[in-house]
Amino acid sequence: MATFHFELVSPERLLYAGEVSQVDVPGEEGEFGVLAGHAPHIATLKPGLLTIHADGGPQRIVVRGGLAEMGPAGLTVLAEQAIPVGEIDPAMIAQAIRDCEEDIADAENDMSRDKARARLEQLQTLKAALGH
Repeated sequence: MATFHFELVSPERLLYAGEVSQVDVPGEEGEFGVLAGHAPHIATLKPGLLTIHADGGPQRIVVRGGLAEMGPAGLTVLAEQAIPVGEIDPAMIAQAIRDCEEDIADAENDMSRDKARARLEQLQTLKAALGH
């Protein structure tokens, strides 16, 4: 299978740079896969799992928002936050869910409540995907 260059960058660090065969990305408009020779495109990310397919098996990384820029030369993901699944603490997700539930209860308007509900749904989906 053809490979391409992939970089995953968060504000804290460069998490991945190397040749990959495929990357599955949690796009704001839906999940999508990137292969070698992909047409030029820029997409926003939603919180979710990004899966890197390279030598040594798939690597799963939780991303929280950001941008993905892809094209024939490769893929670059600039994530607002990125944490390898192995570094995720289930208690951290549970606390974030509780915080979102409090935000929904304390919301002063519909817009704030809707935003908190969307975040809660994303966290619950992430929790289920991680099997926690």
